[in-house]
Amino acid sequence: MKVLFCIILAIVMVTSQTKKMKSNKYFNPLSDEFISHINSMKSTWKAGRNFDKSFPMGAPTQMMGVHPDSNLYMPPVKNVSQLYSNQALPDSFDAREQWPNCPTIQEICDQGSCGSCWAFGAVEAMSDRICIHSKGKLLLHLWFWLQWRLSWSHWVKKGIVTGGNYNSSQGCQLYIIPACEHHTTGDRLPCTEGGGTPKCLKTCVEGYTVDYSQDLHYAITKQVLRPTPPTVHKRVEDIQLEIMNNGPVEGALTVYEYFPFYKSALGGHAIRILGWGVEEGTPYWLIANSWNTDWGDNGYIKILRGKDHCGIESQITAGLPKL
Repeated sequence: MKVLFCIILAIVMVTSQTKKMKSNKYFNPLSDEFISHINSMKSTWKAGRNFDKSFPMGAPTQMMGVHPDSNLYMPPVKNVSQLYSNQALPDSFDAREQWPNCPTIQEICDQGSCGSCWAFGAVEAMSDRICIHSKGKLLLHLWFWLQWRLSWSHWVKKGIVTGGNYNSSQGCQLYIIPACEHHTTGDRLPCTEGGGTPKCLKTCVEGYTVDYSQDLHYAITKQVLRPTPPTVHKRVEDIQLEIMNNGPVEGALTVYEYFPFYKSALGGHAIRILGWGVEEGTPYWLIANSWNTDWGDNGYIKILRGKDHCGIESQITAGLPKL
């Protein structure tokens, strides 16, 4: 798997290079010409088609659910490197290999036609950490609907119930938006624009035998991995030590689309960071997205590590479960 992003999300990797381009030709971001144009730059990754040419551009924009002011609501800062100062960092780390008995770490979800990436990034990491810190005894999925970027605080203060994917029978609450075809043709319905955020209910689905209040799970801590002063080297080290000791974290990045003389942000997108590595001399973060397994490389992506590329190292949040 090359260090890559494909089309809409892939474009963030080349924004710094595309400034140097002199062509004034306009490319439709979903066109074959744009894919060829990106690949002609011979970067560390290869662009490919994740979205059909007819895919509405408003749909991927809608899936960018991180609020632009989310950095104002980040949890307290945690200096991880001081806590684990005696540990050496390996050149590569993969949470899937470190904790093979935790099935949630292996999962790729689908947020459907909704900007709920922030919720997926949070509850996926939370579920992973419950399994990790219970040494595989608690295998469950958490789910909830809340305001953007309050998820980790809510886990500490009010708790989060179990849940499952759309139309499943897992947990207290289910994700009510179906998976959709973000990309090319397939068995699922195509993703569409529009729609609102479902209401946050304090009841479990009919037939679930545990009461809502009894199904709540809590965290004992929440933190943001952003040392003060926020030097990039120290920040990267903190993120690595946190993942290696406590499990995947939630991260956020700014997603761009590029036009030769115009650059605009599609929005903020939240993801789950599983580990890191180096490929052909390029350091990267290993990331799980929530656009199903037929996006990217089986649902996974790699993004440049150590340069705060698109803000990937500036909004890292995590917490420890109360067991």
